[in-house]
Amino acid sequence: MDRAEESRQPAAVKPLVIAHRGASSVELENSLAAFRAAAGQGADGVELDVHATIDGEIVVHHDPSVLGLPIAQARWRDLSTVPLANGELIPTLAQALEVLGMLKVFVEVKVLDPRWDDRLLGALDRGPNPGGYAVHSFAFHVVRRLGEKRPSLPRGVLSEVPTKDPRQTLDDASAQTLWQERSTLDDPLVKTVHGLSATIIAWTVDNPSDTERLVRWGVDGICTNHPERARRIVDASRAA
Repeated sequence: MDRAEESRQPAAVKPLVIAHRGASSVELENSLAAFRAAAGQGADGVELDVHATIDGEIVVHHDPSVLGLPIAQARWRDLSTVPLANGELIPTLAQALEVLGMLKVFVEVKVLDPRWDDRLLGALDRGPNPGGYAVHSFAFHVVRRLGEKRPSLPRGVLSEVPTKDPRQTLDDASAQTLWQERSTLDDPLVKTVHGLSATIIAWTVDNPSDTERLVRWGVDGICTNHPERARRIVDASRAA
């Protein structure tokens, strides 16, 4: 999929409302409960975080450790019985995708040993909506590597500082989407990214006035802890 084709996908429903770690304002982030609640909160898609265990299980969790145990050094059999704060167990990516059904899923890859790339890609292949999945990361080399193994997989790169040269940033990561932290995003950047036939997603956007401004600027996605608020604003803008 080339950059122009990828950029057209969100345009028909611009901007997408993306639930940050699921419906994390009402349920525990990155839990199956948060993922189940996302659609009811009006989300078009969900952003979630993944790590790989030492034996290659792809698990959904934001932090690198669980109860002081580094995920990258843990075996899945040891993590699989650790309860989360809401009483659920840590989900695997496969379990999360199954619960999310036909929602779009944006997978933030935290750290991934190259040995487990195919485990991640395999989980995406076997999910119920393989055409609706994308990956993104702060780690340019991880995004590039996944793109080399799966050129058709939509890919994004995260930035929490002002992006001075979006073309270079996207090219360096071999990405089609810039995930830009909301306070470092402005209208000229949106126009520049679109001029590159790329897409731009703002994160993490919880203030209604920020959401309204980003909708006016034409971002392609809004990643938020409050998808129900963003849904109302986006729908109102379409009706106007």
